[in-house]
Amino acid sequence: MSDLKIAVVGCAGRMGINLLRQIAATDGCVIAGGTERPGSDALGKDLGAIAGLDDVGIVVSEDTAAVIAAADAILDFTVPAATVAHAKLCAEHGTAHVVGTTGLDADQDAAVLQAADKTAVIRGANMSVGVNLLLGLTRKVAAMLDPDWDIEVVEMHHRHKVDAPSGTALALGKAAADGRDVDHDSVADRGRDGITSARKRGDIGYATLRGGNVVGDHTVVFAADDERIEITHKAADRTIFARGAVTAALWSKGKGPGLYGMDDVLDLA
Repeated sequence: MSDLKIAVVGCAGRMGINLLRQIAATDGCVIAGGTERPGSDALGKDLGAIAGLDDVGIVVSEDTAAVIAAADAILDFTVPAATVAHAKLCAEHGTAHVVGTTGLDADQDAAVLQAADKTAVIRGANMSVGVNLLLGLTRKVAAMLDPDWDIEVVEMHHRHKVDAPSGTALALGKAAADGRDVDHDSVADRGRDGITSARKRGDIGYATLRGGNVVGDHTVVFAADDERIEITHKAADRTIFARGAVTAALWSKGKGPGLYGMDDVLDLA
């Protein structure tokens, strides 16, 4: 069988470079293209060179439509507005869309979901195997404990991250809400400052930390009187996310249109 042709949108950023390296290191796939925004210093440079690899004979392009049309799958860890545009192009060309972008609003979510009517969309707030196991554990523990156990999600990322709470933190809170069979948005407490009154029973709280070059730390705290359970995942390198994204792209081969998650890719359901 021929190698899967994978392109990376936003290929010159920290995550994009990791994705290029992971494609090159993985059997069964090849680097098929990469894009950057107009004006980027990376435009016209060989994709292998910007990732510290041997030249691959393909240069960074700003023609996103052409890159997506030529690929079997794209890896997208960009920004919400760009991801929506990529979703439309993937739907038009039948290109599988692996989405790691976080911070999408309701309208942007709807646009990605609409694209899944025409192509395979694999979406994950976090692509790592460990975090997806954490999601499953959070759901299960929340289902076993009554609302006398307060739930808090604590996350820390590098100083450059622009959305808060992180997409992974929100996914963990939603997993806890699913476990309790409650609507997440009605119990989420995403900000505390000043005189906030006592904590409401059944709420799921969030705390956000930013600093240094932290790749991603997430802890789910279940706190009751006199005892506490904490489940933590710490990412030391972006390679774990890149590895999961490439795995998702390979999994998409031959899949029909639909919205899939990492639980499908990793058979965790």
